[in-house]
Amino acid sequence: MTAGTGRIFIVGLGPGNVDQLTPQAAMALAQATDLIGYAPYVARVEAGPDVVRHASDNRVEIERARHAVELALAGRSVAVVSGGDAGVFGMASAVFEAIDHGPAAWREVDVTVIPGVSAVLAAAARLGAPLGGDFCVISLSDNLKPREVVHRRLAAAARAGLVIALYNPRSKARPDQLGEAFDLLRTILPGTVPVAFARAIGRVDERVILTDITHADPEQVDMSTLVLIGCPLTHVITRADGEKWLYTSRRVDAPCA
Repeated sequence: MTAGTGRIFIVGLGPGNVDQLTPQAAMALAQATDLIGYAPYVARVEAGPDVVRHASDNRVEIERARHAVELALAGRSVAVVSGGDAGVFGMASAVFEAIDHGPAAWREVDVTVIPGVSAVLAAAARLGAPLGGDFCVISLSDNLKPREVVHRRLAAAARAGLVIALYNPRSKARPDQLGEAFDLLRTILPGTVPVAFARAIGRVDERVILTDITHADPEQVDMSTLVLIGCPLTHVITRADGEKWLYTSRRVDAPCA
């Protein structure tokens, strides 16, 4: 087979609720002969019995990407799946990295990236409008970058007055990293800055905890949680029933921090 006889769709599956899977993503998945991805994400996809599932561990992104290219070169229609949006700490960058460092023929493969609803957008919608101003998204994982770099970026974002969304906040292999991040941010941000823990948004086990940077407890967080840290322009609205909304002011009259 020559390059171009198959193709790759890089698909963001959304946060987990089927209602948050985009129609474009659903159409791409319906064309797939093969599914490639981290095992829990591959398991989420509804597909016919003829579709081949290639599930793998969560630390073999480049191997997955190479496998997808090889299948496409063999004439297969491959869906490489990620949770949320595949371009936000997902498989899109891994596929293009594999192509960039692979044989010249790999650059002829037909690749389409399908956007998805990222966890930060789902969490923000559930909370109100915490991303109404400038914000950033940072992964706390130090698998592919030094922890010192993570801390430097956190500090810079906090000093710049950005709302910060944290992906990969805490795992069994990294139980202390989120606590270290909070300790650092407490030296920069006012103690009343809102913090939200948004877990499994849109799924049956959804859980939302609102607190502040002073009282934020890392023990309430796992790898299914999106941690959102406001800035001094992030406000809390308490409703009559006790429920709360977060929003960040669009107007900046003075530095946030």
